Amino acid sequence: MFTRTQKYQSSTPKEDLRNRLVGHHVKIHNMDFEVYEKEQSLRIIPHAEQEEGLKTLPITKVEMKQEGDRMRVVVTSKMRRLDAGGPLLIVTFCTFMLIAAAILILVGGEIRIAFALLAIASSILAVFFVRMQMGYFDYIRKIRSYIESNLDAA
Repeated sequence: MFTRTQKYQSSTPKEDLRNRLVGHHVKIHNMDFEVYEKEQSLRIIPHAEQEEGLKTLPITKVEMKQEGDRMRVVVTSKMRRLDAGGPLLIVTFCTFMLIAAAILILVGGEIRIAFALLAIASSILAVFFVRMQMGYFDYIRKIRSYIESNLDAA
């Protein structure tokens, strides 16, 4: 649900892209991300040791495969395991509220309670997804644009 994958084709040689990225740091929203090589792919991980606030951060894996004169680049961003609990708990809680509301409506139960559950769950999900777009998914978009800019650079 929170994993994003993007595929690119580039004429940039694999070693050239690796040399441009490995060892560099990316600064996004005052958060430092480091690029390093692991198991024939690149990883972009956040340095959140000094971070005081609660943030949901991605770990990005960049896989490069040379195919003739073209290179295929697959960028996969996943939520850190440490951060996954909160968002999954919110989505699960809201899902149960929506199911309870649907059951109440189907069995002819208290309609006011069903609509209250629908309203509460919808409100929580709306706020949650807006916050995720402003935080977690914004980090992913900026990391992806950083990789794209290094693919296009000559």
